[in-house]
Amino acid sequence: MASTRYLEPGKATAAFNGCVRWLTKRGLSVWGSRVLGVRGRKSGELREVPVNLLPFEGKQYLVAARGETQWVRNLRAAGEGQLTVGRRTETFTYRELPDEEKPAILRSYLKRWAFEVGTFFEGVDAKAPEEKLLEIAPGYPVFEVFPR
Repeated sequence: MASTRYLEPGKATAAFNGCVRWLTKRGLSVWGSRVLGVRGRKSGELREVPVNLLPFEGKQYLVAARGETQWVRNLRAAGEGQLTVGRRTETFTYRELPDEEKPAILRSYLKRWAFEVGTFFEGVDAKAPEEKLLEIAPGYPVFEVFPR
Protein backbone atom coordinates (compact mmCIF):
# COMPACT_ATOMS: atom_id res chain seq x y z
CA MET A 1 0.00 0.00 0.00
CA ALA A 2 2.84 2.42 0.75
CA SER A 3 4.31 4.32 -2.17
CA THR A 4 7.39 6.40 -2.76
CA ARG A 5 5.90 8.34 -5.69
CA TYR A 6 5.77 12.06 -4.96
CA LEU A 7 5.36 15.01 -7.33
CA GLU A 8 6.41 18.16 -5.53
CA PRO A 9 4.26 21.23 -6.29
CA GLY A 10 5.90 24.13 -8.07
CA LYS A 11 5.46 27.83 -7.35
CA ALA A 12 2.42 28.20 -9.63
CA THR A 13 0.68 25.29 -7.91
CA ALA A 14 1.50 26.70 -4.49
CA ALA A 15 -0.04 30.04 -5.53
CA PHE A 16 -3.14 28.33 -6.96
CA ASN A 17 -3.51 26.19 -3.82
CA GLY A 18 -3.20 29.31 -1.67
CA CYS A 19 -6.08 30.94 -3.57
CA VAL A 20 -8.25 27.82 -3.33
CA ARG A 21 -7.50 27.48 0.39
CA TRP A 22 -8.38 31.14 0.97
CA LEU A 23 -11.69 30.84 -0.92
CA THR A 24 -12.62 27.53 0.72
CA LYS A 25 -11.91 28.84 4.23
CA ARG A 26 -14.32 31.67 3.45
CA GLY A 27 -17.08 29.28 2.47
CA LEU A 28 -16.67 29.06 -1.31
CA SER A 29 -15.94 25.44 -2.18
CA VAL A 30 -14.11 25.36 -5.51
CA TRP A 31 -15.24 22.21 -7.41
CA GLY A 32 -15.80 20.34 -4.12
CA SER A 33 -12.71 21.63 -2.35
CA ARG A 34 -12.12 21.37 1.37
CA VAL A 35 -9.24 22.58 3.49
CA LEU A 36 -7.57 19.56 5.04
CA GLY A 37 -6.08 20.27 8.44
CA VAL A 38 -3.76 17.71 9.96
CA ARG A 39 -1.13 17.85 12.69
CA GLY A 40 2.45 17.78 11.45
CA ARG A 41 4.13 14.50 12.30
CA LYS A 42 7.27 16.28 13.55
CA SER A 43 6.12 19.75 14.61
CA GLY A 44 2.67 18.91 15.95
CA GLU A 45 1.46 22.14 14.35
CA LEU A 46 -1.74 22.19 12.31
CA ARG A 47 -0.90 22.07 8.59
CA GLU A 48 -3.50 23.02 5.98
CA VAL A 49 -3.83 22.20 2.30
CA PRO A 50 -6.77 22.31 -0.13
CA VAL A 51 -8.02 18.88 -1.21
CA ASN A 52 -10.82 17.51 -3.37
CA LEU A 53 -13.28 15.47 -1.33
CA LEU A 54 -14.71 12.81 -3.65
CA PRO A 55 -18.23 11.53 -2.99
CA PHE A 56 -18.54 8.02 -4.41
CA GLU A 57 -21.31 5.46 -3.86
CA GLY A 58 -22.46 7.08 -0.62
CA LYS A 59 -18.97 7.39 0.84
CA GLN A 60 -16.29 10.09 0.81
CA TYR A 61 -12.67 9.77 -0.26
CA LEU A 62 -9.44 11.74 -0.36
CA VAL A 63 -7.08 10.89 -3.22
CA ALA A 64 -3.45 11.96 -3.18
CA ALA A 65 -2.92 12.68 -6.88
CA ARG A 66 0.68 13.74 -6.23
CA GLY A 67 1.47 10.54 -4.35
CA GLU A 68 3.21 10.35 -0.99
CA THR A 69 2.65 14.02 -0.10
CA GLN A 70 3.32 15.72 3.21
CA TRP A 71 -0.39 15.66 4.02
CA VAL A 72 -0.48 11.89 3.39
CA ARG A 73 2.48 11.30 5.72
CA ASN A 74 1.01 13.59 8.36
CA LEU A 75 -2.44 12.00 8.15
CA ARG A 76 -0.99 8.52 8.57
CA ALA A 77 0.95 9.67 11.63
CA ALA A 78 -1.92 11.65 13.20
CA GLY A 79 -4.66 9.09 12.54
CA GLU A 80 -7.23 11.85 12.06
CA GLY A 81 -7.75 15.18 10.34
CA GLN A 82 -10.19 18.01 9.79
CA LEU A 83 -12.05 19.11 6.68
CA THR A 84 -13.20 22.72 6.53
CA VAL A 85 -15.45 24.80 4.30
CA GLY A 86 -16.15 28.26 5.65
CA ARG A 87 -17.05 28.06 9.33
CA ARG A 88 -17.89 24.37 9.17
CA THR A 89 -15.14 22.00 10.29
CA GLU A 90 -15.55 18.24 10.57
CA THR A 91 -13.04 16.03 12.33
CA PHE A 92 -12.61 12.65 10.67
CA THR A 93 -10.85 9.34 10.92
CA TYR A 94 -10.07 7.24 7.89
CA ARG A 95 -9.30 3.90 6.36
CA GLU A 96 -6.52 3.77 3.79
CA LEU A 97 -7.59 1.64 0.85
CA PRO A 98 -5.53 -1.31 -0.35
CA ASP A 99 -4.49 -1.09 -3.99
CA GLU A 100 -7.11 -3.56 -5.22
CA GLU A 101 -9.91 -1.24 -4.00
CA LYS A 102 -8.56 1.88 -5.71
CA PRO A 103 -9.42 1.55 -9.45
CA ALA A 104 -13.10 2.57 -9.18
CA ILE A 105 -12.18 5.51 -6.93
CA LEU A 106 -9.36 6.64 -9.22
CA ARG A 107 -11.68 6.41 -12.25
CA SER A 108 -14.34 8.52 -10.51
CA TYR A 109 -11.73 11.03 -9.34
CA LEU A 110 -10.40 11.40 -12.88
CA LYS A 111 -13.92 11.79 -14.31
CA ARG A 112 -14.60 14.64 -11.92
CA TRP A 113 -11.25 16.45 -11.78
CA ALA A 114 -9.16 15.41 -14.81
CA PHE A 115 -8.93 19.06 -15.91
CA GLU A 116 -7.19 19.86 -12.61
CA VAL A 117 -5.22 16.70 -11.76
CA GLY A 118 -4.92 14.80 -15.05
CA THR A 119 -1.28 15.78 -15.50
CA PHE A 120 -0.39 13.91 -12.29
CA PHE A 121 -1.71 10.68 -13.80
CA GLU A 122 0.84 10.67 -16.65
CA GLY A 123 -1.49 9.82 -19.53
CA VAL A 124 -3.90 7.59 -17.60
CA ASP A 125 -7.47 8.86 -17.76
CA ALA A 126 -10.95 7.84 -16.64
CA LYS A 127 -11.35 5.61 -19.72
CA ALA A 128 -8.28 3.52 -18.85
CA PRO A 129 -8.81 -0.24 -18.48
CA GLU A 130 -9.21 -1.61 -14.96
CA GLU A 131 -5.82 -3.32 -15.26
CA LYS A 132 -4.06 0.00 -15.92
CA LEU A 133 -5.73 1.66 -12.94
CA LEU A 134 -4.72 -1.28 -10.76
CA GLU A 135 -1.16 -1.01 -12.10
CA ILE A 136 -0.83 2.67 -11.08
CA ALA A 137 -2.77 2.30 -7.80
CA PRO A 138 0.32 1.93 -5.55
CA GLY A 139 1.37 5.49 -6.48
CA TYR A 140 -1.90 7.08 -5.38
CA PRO A 141 -2.82 6.87 -1.68
CA VAL A 142 -6.61 6.83 -1.19
CA PHE A 143 -8.43 7.35 2.11
CA GLU A 144 -12.06 6.64 2.93
CA VAL A 145 -13.17 9.41 5.29
CA PHE A 146 -15.35 8.79 8.36
CA PRO A 147 -16.66 12.04 9.88
CA ARG A 148 -16.94 11.95 13.67
